[in-house]
Amino acid sequence: MFWLLLLLLAWAFTGTACTRLCLAAVRAAAVEARGTPVGRERGLTLYEAAFLSGGPARVADVTLVSMARQRRLLLAHTGWATVVDPRGRDEMERSVIGAIGPGGQSRIAPVRARAAGAEAVRRLAEGLVRAGLAVPEGTGGTVGAAVLLVRAAAVAVVALGATALLLPVPTGTPRPLMALWFALPLVLSLSCLAIARFEVHPYARWASPAGQRLLGALAGGPAGEERSFLTAVAVRGVRAIGEPGLRAALTHRDRPWRE
Repeated sequence: MFWLLLLLLAWAFTGTACTRLCLAAVRAAAVEARGTPVGRERGLTLYEAAFLSGGPARVADVTLVSMARQRRLLLAHTGWATVVDPRGRDEMERSVIGAIGPGGQSRIAPVRARAAGAEAVRRLAEGLVRAGLAVPEGTGGTVGAAVLLVRAAAVAVVALGATALLLPVPTGTPRPLMALWFALPLVLSLSCLAIARFEVHPYARWASPAGQRLLGALAGGPAGEERSFLTAVAVRGVRAIGEPGLRAALTHRDRPWRE
């Protein structure tokens, strides 16, 4: 009875996907519970907001933009970065200057990549994870991937069920009964998706729910003009830059380069 093999496959897909979603939701809830008390007691720095919004690359972008706005770094629309003031005021700026190199000039693309992978950014990420504001590596992606896996399982159940109903079946096996058996794993997968829709928080790639709440407060809080500009870049990325020259420098696409 070939349709029973298809039914076993349907249950295997559904069980695996739903179990993974449940485990991912439990891990993500633990992150939120750990981060909730901290979220009430602290604010976010620009670098922290940048990391929670866009990860290491966003931190590098904010540092470059901040230094360029202070005329301590020149960012040309052709995609070159030139150091004007070699004294970094914090770890991130020193990482950018170090990424540019002793010559004081480099293409922006490799500078961004090196600065994003610097030790200072890793320490920033670790601190945010300990505070419960950032999602540990893989957790946010795991929740989203688990939801996608359950959706794929639901589609697979429908496909397997349709295949089983289209194939010749042994005499005496009613097709409505076969459809009912395939409906059970389908109902389970759809139920998990419905529960996830209402109960599981929409985890971002980098920020936990506590981090997302602080990002919302940061975006709505009072700030000076320069701070507001940098905050917009931290939260929204390069697209928030209204200066054509600076935006062109950071969106310039290099040809393949070698270190």
